[in-house]
Order: sequence, then structure tokens, then C-alpha cells
Amino acid sequence: MGIGKKSRMDGKRSSKAYYSTAVFTVFLAVCLFGVWMITSSVVVPDNMSTSDSESNSDNRKDFFMNEKQVEDSDDDVVSFEDSGKKEQEFMEPLKIPSDSSENSSDEKGDVELDIPEQLQNHDTETSEVEESEKIVKAIEQTQTKEEEQIPLKSTDEQNSSGDFPDVSQSELLNETDTQSGSWSTQASESKKEKEILKPSNKNTEHSWKLCNSSAGIDYIPCLDNTYAINSLKTTKHYEHRERHCPEEGPTCLVPIPDGYKQSVKWPDSRDKIWYANVPHKSLAEVKGHQNWVKVTGEYLTFPGGGTQFKNGALHYIDFIQESLPDVAWGKQTRVILDVGCGVASFGGFLFERDVLAMSFAPKDEHEAQVQFALERGIPAISAVMGTTRLPFPGRVFDAIHCARCRVPWHIEGGMLLLELNRLLRPGGYFIWSATPIYQDLPVDVEIWKAMSQLTKSICWDMISMTKDPVNGIGVAIFRKPQTNDCYDKRIENDPPLCHESDDPNAAWKVPLQACLHRVPVESTERGSKWPEKWPERLETIPYWFNSSQVGIYGKPAPQDFEDDYKHWKHVVNKSYLTGLEMDWSAVRNVMDMRSVYGGFAATMRDMNIWVLNVVSINSPDTLPIIYERGLFGIYHNWCESFSSYPRTYDLLHADHLFSNVKQRCKTLSIMSEVDRLLRPTGSFIVRDTINMIREVEIMATSMHWKVQLSYSKGEEGLLCVQKTMWRPQEVDDATM
Repeated sequence: MGIGKKSRMDGKRSSKAYYSTAVFTVFLAVCLFGVWMITSSVVVPDNMSTSDSESNSDNRKDFFMNEKQVEDSDDDVVSFEDSGKKEQEFMEPLKIPSDSSENSSDEKGDVELDIPEQLQNHDTETSEVEESEKIVKAIEQTQTKEEEQIPLKSTDEQNSSGDFPDVSQSELLNETDTQSGSWSTQASESKKEKEILKPSNKNTEHSWKLCNSSAGIDYIPCLDNTYAINSLKTTKHYEHRERHCPEEGPTCLVPIPDGYKQSVKWPDSRDKIWYANVPHKSLAEVKGHQNWVKVTGEYLTFPGGGTQFKNGALHYIDFIQESLPDVAWGKQTRVILDVGCGVASFGGFLFERDVLAMSFAPKDEHEAQVQFALERGIPAISAVMGTTRLPFPGRVFDAIHCARCRVPWHIEGGMLLLELNRLLRPGGYFIWSATPIYQDLPVDVEIWKAMSQLTKSICWDMISMTKDPVNGIGVAIFRKPQTNDCYDKRIENDPPLCHESDDPNAAWKVPLQACLHRVPVESTERGSKWPEKWPERLETIPYWFNSSQVGIYGKPAPQDFEDDYKHWKHVVNKSYLTGLEMDWSAVRNVMDMRSVYGGFAATMRDMNIWVLNVVSINSPDTLPIIYERGLFGIYHNWCESFSSYPRTYDLLHADHLFSNVKQRCKTLSIMSEVDRLLRPTGSFIVRDTINMIREVEIMATSMHWKVQLSYSKGEEGLLCVQKTMWRPQEVDDATM
């Protein structure tokens, strides 16, 4: 018995020793595995490129973050029918379940991750896995902590609510090569743009600082470049009001005014805005008697007046219609250019007549006038008629208006008026209300005589000149010819006709010239016909399109145009308006940062918003098509800042903008510009490749923006983020 008992005790000791050895062995193996994981994520072998190493590291990090996300998922980002589906979706961040009505476990997409096979095959009920999980968590902590990105979250398109965004663009994603297709670019047309290729900004981390500029809360980098402005040899042509951009776009954030409040909603904003948002009083003091703007308690109020219409813009607008019934506001005349717009009350009240006005004025000519306009919810840009063409294509505006805009049209061979002639559609109107029309002062008489001679020499017919007894002002209306007959019959070729090689659509940094462009007369030429009346023109295929032309997306141009419109109607109605956490009633000012045919803007025609369509100078030149539809837009180079005040847009929309400009522009500077343009609480919608979506999302979260939606399907993604009131404390010493 004693021997037997002793034997059993020895057996127990032997068993304990065996299990201790086994546990120690397993523990040692797991530790070695952990060391291998750490070193493999840091050390780059000689035969592996840096990009490959980063890719593998990102894959491992995606897996670890995905495991954690199952436990800490944010229900505010996307909604799911049940928690079981949520866990399944989060475990597959880069895949979408099939489009079938029922999703089985066998249909889960496979995600290629650099995960060791040993870890994948562990039995989840063993103690070894528990030890492994501890090591995995330790490894997570050693990963690059500052890259706290939120992974793209896949969702089931068949969710019960039916309102989840559809980011599929099908064939519309396959754009043709613009160099060999039917479409030229603004850069190639202008021949003046110096394209500077810049590498893509791979490092998406940034320590944000406040911009250090004398302009402070109103900083516009290309208009407030004091070094460049102070270096100008002359300013007699308003060179100091033109664009002088820094060599590289700023990567700082513009301060927000103290006491800033969410903007007043349209239409109330047309009549009043918060003084704290645009804290400037001088214009109210100088122009208060003309009913431009007044200070009323904590508001700035706008009675609707102007220098030439102190008794209100609506009366003035109706007076023009009475003087010339053919102007037919909102039918025949849809898109106009308002030169020297003041606070843009003229354009603001034209909305009641279904007219879009592109208003512009120089920065600081009257303090913050364009900023007032934008805060009111009225389209406007900061620009000046100086030495270069305005950033619009030729022959696109139905009418051009100037109410005592103080532009010396008649000097230097009429160069500035000839720029308006370039922009004006054949048969379009120039509406001019100024003192030379109705006053007899010597200077006014001299100007009227010079203008009469100039307009006659460029074949403009004066078809109306009337005086308004209410406002006590006169209005002269001229009409541009629709044929070349008058040009050919002129006795003197002064001003001369432009050379045949001079493209009237070339607008980006092209010097002004005192010459006349001939009127298109062929039925297939744009400008030879007047568009359909509004609103029919919005959906009408441009008459110069034909099936032999290849559209932007590779289809025959007419079909391309229609498919683009159908696509955006689907995306906006089935995705944006119902699937995003946005208060659309607070959206008024919208910019489509990479517009093609204007389809995105066209779908919103019945909403109380306006959309500024931006066509990049290196993209196919489709801006004339946008104007033909009764919409408006502008050329721009996103390697530079936009000519608008900070905090002037409620929504920015970027459809594959970043992936198209990443070889020329730094993503970081574009994101800084997005922040500058967006109002606090404004939203930014990005559609792009998964890689670009990730990069933009990291930057957005580093600015403390709220991620409202992050979504992927295949290689494409959709991101919606909302700007907050957050500002950094440190100031950037390098900002001009």
C-alpha cells in the first residue's frame, strides 16, 4: 500500500512536471511568435520595397483594428438591422456581400491579410489562444498609434431601411483618355498654365497649426500673398487684386471668428446674417444710405438696395423687364454675369425670377462685400477685371449686368469690354446702369461718347435706353450680334478681329487682348444657336453633340450625357438625400469640386440650393456644356486656393477629385483648402478609390471632424464628414 501510494504521488509529480514543461514550451513559442510579428512589421527586408512593407503593415493593422471595432463599433456611423449582421460586416471591411436578398455565411468575401497561418488555425477554446490574444493586444499597442484611422465599413445594400448609399458608378467610372478623345482640357486651351508635377502626399499625418496672415479670419491665400503683392512693379491695372498664389498651397487652418454661430438659413439669410460671422461694419457706414447693409443689433440686415436701386432690387429687376420684354427673366435669360456686384442683392433677388447670377467683385474694394453675399446664401467670387481673362469659357452668359460698377470700359482699346464680348452669348444682352447714361457732368458726357463709339465699333446694338422715375437712374441695354455681317462690313478694323488661332474658351491665366472673336455660324458649332428656354434646357442634349463624338465616359456623347444625368439622379435621390446624416434644410451654398456635365447640380434644381460647378484646368473642358444647361461654374486649378472667403460653403462634393490630381497637387493642401471653404458644421462628401478615401479620412479625423459615413464597395469608397468648431492652438510661423 505504501509503495502504491508513493507511486501515485510520483505519478502526480511527473504529470505536473509534464504539464509545466508543456505550458512553458507553449508560452515560449507564443512569445517567439509575438517577437516575429513585431519585427516583421518594422523591419523591411532588402528584397522588399518600402511600399510593399507599408502595404503588409496596413493589412495587419486593418485586421487588428477590425477585431477591436467589433467590440467598440460606433452605431452613429452606419445603422444595421441587428448586431449579428454588424459584427459580420465589420469583420470584412473591404468587401460587400452579394446583391442577393439573403446573405449566407458562405458568401462572405475573403480579405487578403498578412496573418500567420498558426494564428488563423487556433482553436478558440484553448488557453493558447487566450495567451495569443494578449500578445495580439500588446502588438496592437506597438503599431503606429498616431495613425488612428477608422476602417471603411461595408454594409449590406439590402438592409431593411432601403436608404443606404449606393456608391456604385458602374461604367461611369471608366473615363476615356482625354488626350486622345474628343475633349480638350482648359490647360491645353490656355497654353499659359505652367503645370508643376508634385508627388502624391504619402504622409497623411499632420500637426495642424493656425494660419499666420494679416488677413486673419478672412485669409484667401492667392489674394492675400503680401510678399508677391508688395513685389509688383505696378498696380494701375488692378494687379494687386489679381491672384498671386504661394508656390505651395498652405497647410494651415484659418481661425474662426469669436462668437461664430451656425449661419441663418435661406431664405431668411437673404435679409439678415449674424454680425459675429462677418464682423465688419465699414460697408454699413459707407453704403448704409443706399440700403446695401445695416447693423441691426446682433445682425447685419440687407434691405435689398444698391447704388443704382436704393428702393429695392425687385423693382429694379422688373424695371429692366419692362424696358426690354425680350429679356424674359428665367426663361430666355437664365445665367447672367453681375460685374462689380456689391453685396449681390441683384443676384439674390433674381432667384425669385428663376435666374442664376455669377456675381463677382474685388476683395477689399468695399470691405467684405463678397463675403456678405456668400454668407447670405448668394453666389459670388472675389475677382477683378485686370490683366487676364476671367475664368469662364467664351459665349456662355445670356446677359451681363453692370450697375455703376466703375469699370473703365472704354480705355485701352476697349480691352475690358471686349472681354465681356468674349463671355457674352451671341444675341445676349449687356445691361448697363451708370451715371454717363443719365447725368450731364463733363466726365459723364465724355464717357458716354467714348462708350457709344466703342459699342458701335464692336457691332453691339443699343436696343433700349430708359430712365427709372423711382430710382432716378437710367439703364442702357446693348445686344451682341448673332452673325459676322457687321464685322465684315466695318470700314475700319478697329478693334481688330482676333487671330484664328485665338481660342475664346481659353481662360486660365490668358492675358487680355483688345480683339473681337468671330461669331460661330455653323449649326454644329456651339454658340450658333440660343439654348432651349429654361427649364427645358436643363435636360436637353446640347445641339452640337453627335453620336460620332466620344463622351467623357467612353460612350457616344449624347448617351454619355443622358447616362450621367440618370446616374446622379439615382445617387442623389437614393443615397445622398436619404442615407447621409445631413440636415439638408441647412444646405444652401454647394460646390461640386470636380464637375463633368453638371449632372450632380442638375438633380438639385428643385431644392433651395445653388451649386457652383468647378472644372479643373487639367480635366476635359465640359464647362460650356454646364452653362448650356442653364447652370454655372468656373475653371480652377486645385493646386491653388479658390477665390472665395473662408467659411462660405455648406457642402463640398468631390467625385474622384483627389485621385485625379494627386500627381500634381498635395492632398494635404487640398484638405486645408476644403477646411477653409467649409462653414463649421458643413459637410464634405468624397467619392474616390479606397486608398484616397482612407487618406482623406485620416486627415479629416486629425482635424476633429465627425465621420458621418465611411463606406466601400469593391475598389471604390464613399466618405461623408462634418466639419466642427475645433481649431489648433499653435500658430504657423511660415504663413504669409
